[in-house]
Amino acid sequence: MENLMSEGINLMVFGMGFVFVFLTLLVFATNGMSAVLSKIAPDPEPKAKRKAPAAAPAAAANNNDELVAVMTAAVHQHRSR
Repeated sequence: MENLMSEGINLMVFGMGFVFVFLTLLVFATNGMSAVLSKIAPDPEPKAKRKAPAAAPAAAANNNDELVAVMTAAVHQHRSR
């Protein structure tokens, strides 16, 4: 019984050690590939956003009023059932 328990513990230690070493190597390989890729193809510069025309906020306010009306009607319909 003692021999079986020591073999089980031995197998567990070697298995967990192998997984730990593999995952550590995987982290280093991923970091290395990321560094190489960022040197080869750097991230593009973000483009400046265009400013919306002055008439757009008024149109958005109208859309919000319509949206509020639709949501109010939906809630009323749901509660009346």
